[in-house]
Amino acid sequence: MKLSVGLKVANSLSLTPQLQQAIRLLQLSSLELEQEIQNQLDSNPLLEKIEDQSTVESLSAVQESEQERKDLTNELNADHLPDDLPVDTDWDDVYTHQSTSLGSPEFEEREDNRQGHIGLQAHMLEQVNLLHFSMIDRLIAHCIIDSLDDKGFLDCEISEITASVQHLLDDMDYEEDVEDAEVLVVLKHIQHLDPIGIGSRNLAECLTVQLENLPEQTENRKEAIVLMKFYELLISNELAKLMKQTGLNTDQLKAAVNLLKTLKAHPGIEFENKDSDYQIPDVVVMKKNNHWFVQLNQDVMPKLRVNSFYANMIKRADQSDDNQYLRNQMLEAKNFIKSVDERHKTLLKVATCIVEHQRAFFEIGAEGMKPLVLRDIAEEVELHESTVSRVTTNKYMLTPRGLFELKYFFSSHVGTTAGGEASSTAIRAKIKKMVADENIRKPLSDNAIASLLKEEGIDVARRTVAKYRESLHIPSSSERKVLI
Repeated sequence: MKLSVGLKVANSLSLTPQLQQAIRLLQLSSLELEQEIQNQLDSNPLLEKIEDQSTVESLSAVQESEQERKDLTNELNADHLPDDLPVDTDWDDVYTHQSTSLGSPEFEEREDNRQGHIGLQAHMLEQVNLLHFSMIDRLIAHCIIDSLDDKGFLDCEISEITASVQHLLDDMDYEEDVEDAEVLVVLKHIQHLDPIGIGSRNLAECLTVQLENLPEQTENRKEAIVLMKFYELLISNELAKLMKQTGLNTDQLKAAVNLLKTLKAHPGIEFENKDSDYQIPDVVVMKKNNHWFVQLNQDVMPKLRVNSFYANMIKRADQSDDNQYLRNQMLEAKNFIKSVDERHKTLLKVATCIVEHQRAFFEIGAEGMKPLVLRDIAEEVELHESTVSRVTTNKYMLTPRGLFELKYFFSSHVGTTAGGEASSTAIRAKIKKMVADENIRKPLSDNAIASLLKEEGIDVARRTVAKYRESLHIPSSSERKVLI
């Protein structure tokens, strides 16, 4: 074989820096895009954000105040002071004459009574510190409170708390032995603090403590206490054995269960920090004149432009380092603005196509969801499937039915008896509706649900129904059955 050197012309694909930047911006969420824009504004002097008109007006007001301050300084530095010097406020602005009998203030001053969030452990320690405990009992109480989980239950065994307290006493060179009985006594005290039932080791103990703390004249209190002694039969729904063991009739049993429903199953849940993580929608869907319109959320759409002051400093024929730096920064600013604009256009195009396909969902709800995959949208908007996947990741759509991620509108499909297709999301919605409307004494089994779906033209197997039911966190028919 003879080796030779020659030239060859061929076409190949290459990712330019601008294309790489556009792809990266495409998959960013609104919060990540805001951070990326802020980084670009901090690093590129030729890129600036267009402020609102109110901000421009406030800047002009600041300039006017600066001018007035300069005039005041010049007057104060003069040889002869004028009789009347300008002041910031008038007496009438501070004091307004009002009759003491008829006058009333324009607004009522109120004290800020808002309180910060207090955790469960801090709430319990405040109460323990008010009890007349000995040093060892106080140490046991602290160990018990440290062992509480988010629901308020004791998350360890009594022996473990005893060992922990004994270890702390040994470290303090305190010659004293702690027994499990002492820990149980302190635990009983804690369980009767606020909230009642805190520190219980299981749900049955928690409900029993709350029942014992109720006034004796509470109706059905005694029956409920007797019922909790056989809570295993209550959980397993063995009513015949339960009535035989407790000696209660059907009406008494039903009244006792209703009383149990009024108690707190998780006493510590109210101390959870309920600060929600809100998602900002990228697109908004509205209905006007029987037509659905899609528009970008203007609140998350930054308006960028090239700084005209620095752009005018660029000289065409100048090859200095400063001039080249400004040129490069201006090119980067233009490319970044173009990439952000392309991101918004692509997002709007994909969202509009999704709304056109899922029009039935916006009209009737989840039961109207149509089968849709990324390939369908990609072919219609003439984009690659990977591009559509990037656009729909971590992007949210605000609709009259709530806030949904764009990925929510894509789902697999199941064949129908008529030869068509049904969305898995619509099938889940139908199953949820069937379970909600069922007879609680005779709940629908998975086979019964599959038969009802088949009557509607949706041919699904029993195991498929079971899979969809579990994804909706719906228990089985035996667990849903209620006899009292």
